[in-house]
Amino acid sequence: MPFQKIVPPAAGEKITVKDGKLHIPDQPIIAFIEGDGIGYDIMTASKRIWDAAVEKAYGGQRKIHWMEIYAGEKAARIYDGDYMPEETFEALRQYHIGIKGPLTTPVGGGFRSLNVTLRQVLDLYACVRPVRWYRGVPSPLREPEKTNVVIFRENTEDVYAGIEFESGTPENEKLAAFLRREFGAQFFEGAGLGIKPISAFASKRLVRQAIRYALERGRKSVTLVHKGNIQKYTEGAFRKWGYEVAAEEFGEVTITEDELWEKYNGKQPDGKIVIKDRIADIIFQHLLLRPDEFDVIATMNLNGDYLSDAAAAHVGGVGIAPGANIGDEVAVFEATHGTAPKYTNLNKVNPGSLLFSGVMMLEYMNWWEAAELINRAYEKTIEQKIVTYDFARQMEGATEVGTSEFASAVIANMG
Repeated sequence: MPFQKIVPPAAGEKITVKDGKLHIPDQPIIAFIEGDGIGYDIMTASKRIWDAAVEKAYGGQRKIHWMEIYAGEKAARIYDGDYMPEETFEALRQYHIGIKGPLTTPVGGGFRSLNVTLRQVLDLYACVRPVRWYRGVPSPLREPEKTNVVIFRENTEDVYAGIEFESGTPENEKLAAFLRREFGAQFFEGAGLGIKPISAFASKRLVRQAIRYALERGRKSVTLVHKGNIQKYTEGAFRKWGYEVAAEEFGEVTITEDELWEKYNGKQPDGKIVIKDRIADIIFQHLLLRPDEFDVIATMNLNGDYLSDAAAAHVGGVGIAPGANIGDEVAVFEATHGTAPKYTNLNKVNPGSLLFSGVMMLEYMNWWEAAELINRAYEKTIEQKIVTYDFARQMEGATEVGTSEFASAVIANMG
């Protein structure tokens, strides 16, 4: 069935899935959502860098053919007020990989978060957020290079499931009466009510993906982060199910932290990944004081939301923090910050978050050479102190440039 508004490129091939594995052609069609606010500026700059890296790495043998799809304010203009048209979902199902700029989400009312909707409709259950330091990037830590962690955040459950009942509504009063009558629950009159579902199915598939990632990337540990000491049957269950999937499906290549000390005297054997867990509140302190103890983290939705942004502050902030939402057959890479509407079309902001989300995308496609070209060129540019305004105000002797000029400097440093 043809699309209404989306126009596939004349050249390029679809990515396919066979036996649960993606098959990436040399000329893949990749979907992109420009994004609201600063989306145009950062997407335009980032696409230039990605394309230049692919061209330089593969000499024209490989090329991304971009296909624009729509969400947010641009979609509303094109689709008569529809901020998330159905054919956007269908395009991502057909083409399997997409990348998006930031989308507008109102606070306290209006339409539901477009980002959350995208994740839930396409079952993009793992939000993956790598946090690492690039040489020269301003950081509040004395040793930011010790922070190199990848956070797997469960995307579909927890309080983000959207099962909420507003105070004063008939639905709220009905649920409140039921909880008090049937379970003896005690809470204040007029309270807003929400439900926090955590399932074995969603917990295990998230931890499964985190362990597979650790194995593929040569990571040493996976830490389950939870508040199971208080929320015993939701977050405590997540911890329990995480250990179960590690033992049942990866028993030959995983050991628990207790086994590390009881059987191996604290020395990690080759070929083994350590599975451990930490309480959610203390992990913030541990990531500050002992960041090199954490390699891959798997956690629930709200914990992961807090933790990924807090960890990003160690290495330059969310302005350069990449992210991806990955399911079994569809992956959407995204800028992790907001739309910054006051900077719309000013050619001012740092494209780093979206840029490095594209680096994640290239790695996901196994185009490692192009990804590494960008990593090296970015570091070289920062070391030259050619930066956008956010870093310029933190550096002595910096040359402040706009978004597009920064992209040009990164491309020049691929030489």
